[in-house]
Amino acid sequence: MVLFVLIIGAVAILGSSFGGTVAVVPIQGEIGYGSSDLLGGSVANPETIKNQINEADNDGSVSAILLDINSPGGTPVASEEIMDAIKNCKKPVVAWISDTGASGAYLAATGADKIVASPSSMVGSIGVILDLTNLSELYKKIGVTKTVIKGGKYKDIGADYRNMTPEEKAMLQNMVNEHYDHFISIVAENRNLNKSYVSSIAEGQIYTGSQAKNLKLIDYVGSKEEALDITAKLGGIDGSYEIVTMTTPQSFEDILSSISSKLGYSIGKGIGSLMEEDSIQNVFY
Repeated sequence: MVLFVLIIGAVAILGSSFGGTVAVVPIQGEIGYGSSDLLGGSVANPETIKNQINEADNDGSVSAILLDINSPGGTPVASEEIMDAIKNCKKPVVAWISDTGASGAYLAATGADKIVASPSSMVGSIGVILDLTNLSELYKKIGVTKTVIKGGKYKDIGADYRNMTPEEKAMLQNMVNEHYDHFISIVAENRNLNKSYVSSIAEGQIYTGSQAKNLKLIDYVGSKEEALDITAKLGGIDGSYEIVTMTTPQSFEDILSSISSKLGYSIGKGIGSLMEEDSIQNVFY
């Protein structure tokens, strides 16, 4: 018998009368700094997730942690922060991928002791994208003139009011290549795979959970219930266990302030694409 318990708030008493508790930490939506909004968007904030992981890791009644992942990815720094928090856990951590665990979300999952995915999950999309837009011709057509005063030759690199020079394109490509190589290195290390092998399967492809299992990107194919059982077993729980879902309350003011955020997601621009106002900031896993 498994008893489900829901935690509301950052602090709660976790009790276990059946020999142990599995704490579930949700990673839902694009990974980045922000919060969910009233328009249906969802952001997996690394600070919130790290706090929940640390809370579960430091609670004596929790034996193991399950990451409930449904995310297309996000920014490199935010994704790696979550991964580091996972790797630093003293207790066993299992990542379960439901619909999607792609790009930065997959990178975060590789920090877990085991990865489980539903057979039809979307897994992988190991790659990096820098999204830039040139609107100079549109500005001409509608009569918009931009005046820019800058200090530094490359200060407006990637600006939407002009074409980039070949030199600037090469600079940005080198930056993307560096991020990409770093991404591949992390996956190879965390999954105990050869880097050249990871490179051969990491060109932005999306795999089903079953395909990902065959490619060694995950450890098991299974449902959330099966992932919970694996987590409990890794935590040394024998028999029945309790499940606690970590949540953080959000004030109405926080929700209202997030409505104006410029977050978006487009599969056409790559899994994990997160649009921000400054185009040069649009580097995503």
